[in-house]
Amino acid sequence: MYTILEVNGRKDLMRFIKFPDELYRDCPQYVPALHSDQLRSLTRVSTLSYCQRKLWLALDGKGKVVGRICAAINPRYNELYKVKRARFGWFDVIDDYEVARLLFAAAEAWAGENGMEEIHGPLYYNTLGRQGMLVEGFENIPPFNCIYNHAYYGRFVEKYGFSKECDWLQYVLRADQGVPDKTRRVAEMLMQRYDLHFADIDSLKKDHALVREFFDVYNRSFYGKVHNFIPFTDEEIEEEIKEMMPFISGRTSSIVLDGDGKVAAFGIAFPSISRALQKARGRLFPFGWFHIMRAMHGTELCDLMLNGAAPEWQGRGISAVYYSDIAGKARRSGIKRCITNPQIESNSAVNIWNEYEREPYMRRRCYIKKID
Repeated sequence: MYTILEVNGRKDLMRFIKFPDELYRDCPQYVPALHSDQLRSLTRVSTLSYCQRKLWLALDGKGKVVGRICAAINPRYNELYKVKRARFGWFDVIDDYEVARLLFAAAEAWAGENGMEEIHGPLYYNTLGRQGMLVEGFENIPPFNCIYNHAYYGRFVEKYGFSKECDWLQYVLRADQGVPDKTRRVAEMLMQRYDLHFADIDSLKKDHALVREFFDVYNRSFYGKVHNFIPFTDEEIEEEIKEMMPFISGRTSSIVLDGDGKVAAFGIAFPSISRALQKARGRLFPFGWFHIMRAMHGTELCDLMLNGAAPEWQGRGISAVYYSDIAGKARRSGIKRCITNPQIESNSAVNIWNEYEREPYMRRRCYIKKID
C-alpha cells in the first residue's frame, strides 16, 4: 500500500520540504518554516561538513507524499558523549501508523548499517535547531524555532518502541509584570559591585571579536550543563554570525559585559514572528518578508530564545541582571506576553519561572530507542 523513497534530487527534496504545508493546511496552530530556510538546512549548512544524513519520503499507491523523515549522525556528539547514536528529525506523517512504522524502519536500518546502537529524536543536527516532539500544549501556537506536530505522533513513536529520553518545558509569562523585588535588588547589587554594564548591541554587532566572544561564552556556558549540547565549531560560529546576529535587537535582548568589557552573560529574545510565518505560508516572496518585518517591529508577544552566563559567572545570580533589563525593555516596547525557551525539566534553571506569574505553555519530548 505504501512505499518508501529515498530523496534524491531537487524535485524530491522540494516535495519533502513542502509536505507539511498540505498536512497542516487546516491546523490553526501550525507555524510553517520558510521553504528557503529548510532548503538551506538540508543542503548547505556548515554542520553537514561533518554530519551524515539521509532523507526519505513515504508515498501512497498513487504516488502522493504521506510522510517524511530525516536520519542523521553527528560524530562530534557521539565522541563527546561516548555513545553510538543516530538522530531523527523532520518527521511528519498522516494519521496512519503503518506509514510511521515504515519511515522509522528506514531510518533505523540506515543507522544500524552505519554502526549506530541507538536512535533518538526529534532532533536537529546540532543543539540550536528545532527539536522535541510536542506532547502537551497542542492548543497553542509555538515560537518560530519550535516544532508543532499532531497529537498522534507521540502514540506512533511509542508504539514503534521509543521511550522518553527527556522533556523540555515552556511557559507563557506576563511581560509587563516586571521582575520580583529580590531579583531587582540582586541585579543592582551585582552591577555596582562588579562594574557590570550592558552592551550596546548595535555597536557589538559591528565588533567581530566581541561577537566571537559571545559565541565562545555560549559554548562554554552550555557545554556539560545542557542535555545533548554540542558546542559550535568555528565554521558554525561564523555561519551563525551571518544568519542570527542581524536579527538580535537591543529592543528585546540583553548582553552583559564585565568591568573589562568581556561578555559575562546574555539573554536573547525576539519579537514573535509565528503569526507572520503563518501568513507567509513558507514563502519569503512576494509578501512573506513584509509580514515578518512588520512583526519584528510591532508585536505584543516575545519569544525568549537563549540565555546563559560564562562559567565564571554561573551560580552568582547574574541572570537577575539580564532578566531585569529584558523586563524593562519589554514594558517600554509594549510587549505584553513572553514565551520561554524550552528548558529541560531536570535543569534547576527552569525553577526561575516559579518566581513569576506564569502558565504552562508547551511540553516537548525527545524519544530514544535501541536499534534492533
